[in-house]
Order: sequence, then structure tokens, then C-alpha cells
Amino acid sequence: MKLTIAIIAGGDSSEHDVSMKSAAGISSWLDRDKYNVYTIEIRGLEWNAILDDGTLSPVNRHDFTFMGVDSDGNPVTIRPGFAYITIHGTPGENGILQGYFELMHIPYSSCNLLVAAMTFDKFVNNQYLRRFGVKVAESVFLRSNQEISDDDVIDTVGLPCFIKPNGSGSSFGVTRVTKREDIQKAIRFARAEGGEVVIEAELKGMELANGVFRKADGEIHVLPVTEVVSKNEFFDFDAKYNGQVDEITPARISDDTTARVKALTKSIYDILGGNGIMRVDYIITKSTRKNESDGSEHTVDVINLLEINATPGMTATSFIPQQVRYEGLEMKDVLDEVIQERLRK
Repeated sequence: MKLTIAIIAGGDSSEHDVSMKSAAGISSWLDRDKYNVYTIEIRGLEWNAILDDGTLSPVNRHDFTFMGVDSDGNPVTIRPGFAYITIHGTPGENGILQGYFELMHIPYSSCNLLVAAMTFDKFVNNQYLRRFGVKVAESVFLRSNQEISDDDVIDTVGLPCFIKPNGSGSSFGVTRVTKREDIQKAIRFARAEGGEVVIEAELKGMELANGVFRKADGEIHVLPVTEVVSKNEFFDFDAKYNGQVDEITPARISDDTTARVKALTKSIYDILGGNGIMRVDYIITKSTRKNESDGSEHTVDVINLLEINATPGMTATSFIPQQVRYEGLEMKDVLDEVIQERLRK
């Protein structure tokens, strides 16, 4: 008997439409010989399953069921046995839906409630991993009722800096600030997207993205590393989704740096107790080191954590599918590994 999978998409943030595109990608890759697949679009309290003929069937949130039809066209109640969460933003990336599915006793694709909530909170996540020796940019955190002077921003993180919502993605609400007079405007812009704000020092260097997932047998599998070369001032929404970026897999870094990036990705995933497909983003900066024996100097690559995406984009052109293709794998098989690992637990 086939397992029924619900792809949970949409959500309540500015990333709603991006999430629906990810759902279409996942739906196209899932093995129909193994799974019956429905997409459930969430928008506030409206939860609708999209049936094969395109009609919408309201989801009963009390038991996670909806009405569909069987192969003979007769009405039938459907309760999915697995949830593949691909909401970018609330309520799918911040732990809310993870808690719901725990209550419903329905296995789901992503990390658990705690890890989802922590990775969604950029400041908390980076400060937590900093305790494990992971390098991150200097930053300032502002709650929704807190203010900060221009002088304090400059004294703490300097200029240029990035001002961004603490809990958002796809670069919504993000500003690269180069002038003192733009600081407060950027804070207001970030707050319009989300109440809490993070102000981070700019790290000059190469941006990298590295996918990772847990296989059915529990082994952590790290994918190839992608280099991100934005044609804009930074890797903003247009660069992400409107083609204004070059994404190079594998990244043009040394074998040693590649190995260190992948080892750090695996370590972070392990520290967090990761599940499902995650993506870790980095900035590589350069540092000059002196050889104590002869006094000579050499340059080394420093790996700085940028952020972690617990439900990364899954369109055909997203980083994860690119990395999977380069490694010679099939998305169908990777998704099956993720699903089977979660079912095993």
C-alpha cells in the first residue's frame, strides 16, 4: 500500500510564493510508485489540500484529514501518513508546524521543534554555535521594543554592515548599510518584515552554500559545496530568484578548504541533531598567519558561518538540486532517503 505524503507549503511570510515553487519541485521528484502525493497550501487558518484536478479540499486541523476521491471517483477521507515541510518562514521553518505534527503523531521531514526554532532565530543560532568554536560575524540583536543609536552600531559592528530581520529568509527586509544616515531607515525596513532585528558586521569574502541530509541508515551525507557570486551588491532576492547570480558547483576553493567546509557542515548538523535536508551558508575570508619557525607569512581561508536553512529552497534551480545533480545522485532517491530515515524513527 502506498504511503500518502502531504507536502506542506505556503505559510504566512513574504516567502509564501517561493515555498509553493519548492513544493512543485518536491512533488515532481517524489516517487509515484511508492507514494501518493498531495500539496497542502497554508495561509493563516486556511489549510487546503490541492487535489489532482486542481480543486481545493479544506483540511481538518483537528485530525489532519481532508476529503478526496478514490480511483473510482468515490469520496474518501484522506489522512496523510507523512508531512514534507517546505514552508520558508512561519509557521513551517520556526518549529510551529513541527510541534503540530508531533501532537498529531505524524512523521515529518525536517528537524525537530527546538532545532527549527533555533535555526530560524539567526542571532540565537549563531551565538549557540559560537560556543562550539564556529566563527560568526560580530552582531547586535534588537527586540521589537529596543532602539540603538547610530554611534553604538558603528562602534560595535562598524560600516558597512547588514541590517536584517532576525526571523526571515530570501533576503526580505535586508539592507547593506554603508552610511550612518541610513542606519535607522534600515532598522525600520527590517522591522516591517519582522519585529526583531539583527545588525551584523560585513564579512568580505566568498559566499558558499553546502547542503547536508541524513540517509535512511542514519549516516550524515554532505553534498558538494557551491560558490555564490552575486551580480548585485549582495545575495539579495533578485540574485536568489531572478537569475542575477552565478552559482558554481563545485566551489573554486582548494581541496583543503573544501574538506574543512564539509567537515564543519557535518559537525554543525551533528551538534544540532539535524534531520532532513538542511543547508549551511558560509563566508570565506582571508587571514594572514606567521610561521613561528622562520617568520614567513602565508594566507589561510577562514570559514565563517552565515546562517543555516532548515527548510532550504527546493526548486529545480535551487542549491540542493544543483549539488545533488553534480554528485551524480537523483533527487528522487535523496528524498526517499530522507523520508525512510524519518519513518525509521
